[in-house]
Parts: sequence; C-alpha cells; structure tokens
Amino acid sequence: MKKYAILMCCMGNICRSPTAEGVLRAKLQAAGLADRVELDSAGTHDYHVGRAPDARSQRHALQRGYDLSALRARQVGVADFDRFDLVLAMDLDNMAALRRLHPRVSPDKLRLLMSFAVRHRVEEVPDPYYGEGDGFERVLDYIEDACDGVIEMLRRELA
Repeated sequence: MKKYAILMCCMGNICRSPTAEGVLRAKLQAAGLADRVELDSAGTHDYHVGRAPDARSQRHALQRGYDLSALRARQVGVADFDRFDLVLAMDLDNMAALRRLHPRVSPDKLRLLMSFAVRHRVEEVPDPYYGEGDGFERVLDYIEDACDGVIEMLRRELA
C-alpha cells in the first residue's frame, strides 16, 4: 500500500518546517498512523542545506517532547511535487516560491499549513529566526494546532 506523503516547507528548512515535521511525526505515532504516512520537510531556498535545525527550534521543541536533532535541511525540488500528495507551506511567501517552482501545481496539493488549524485563526506560521523564545513558542502553538487538523484529515483520507 502506497503511503500518503506530506512535505512541510519554509524558507531555509531550519526553523518552521523541521518543527512541523517533528510535531506531525509525533502526532502520527500517537494516532497510530505513522506507518501509513511518509513525512519530510524542505526549504524553498538553499541557505542551510545539510544543517541541523536551528538550536532554538530544537530546544523549544524538545521542551514539548519533539526531538528534531536527526533532521537535516534540504531544498525542495520539482520532483517533490510528484513524490508528495500534500505540500504544506508555512507562509504566503513560501507558497508563492513553491508555485513559481511548479506553476501548475493543484491547489489541493499545495496549501498553507495553517489552513488545517482549529484553534488559531491565523493564515501563516511566522518566521521566528530573528526573534527570541516567545516566537518559537508561538510557532509550536500554531504548528501543534494545525497538525491536529492534519491528523483529522488523514483519518478521513486513510479510512
């Protein structure tokens, strides 16, 4: 059986998208769906290829039980649009970059992660890179909420 494949995308793949990958991976495990979903993250830019997630992202995620230490940044490529069933952008700028990379991508395949949120009514996951701790905590709050929505969608999709 082919796994449902999800790609999380932000700019450099060291803050938001690896956090989203780590959070969703843990939630898939808890929901009993881990063996049915392929998960990865990538950046729209090549700034940090091969690097581990930002130390602040790792620290804040670990405080909530998400270990991001094994993840490494990579850049998204055109082939990812064939490989993944769902590409989730963290913000409108990265969504636009992904559309430039693949102009004919279906709106069902490319979406904002926060479109799955239940508790937070925001469109984007803000980039915490130039900020401090509260920004990383807000990112985790938003991502946890949206990933709960992704789990609900997967339960319906994979039923």
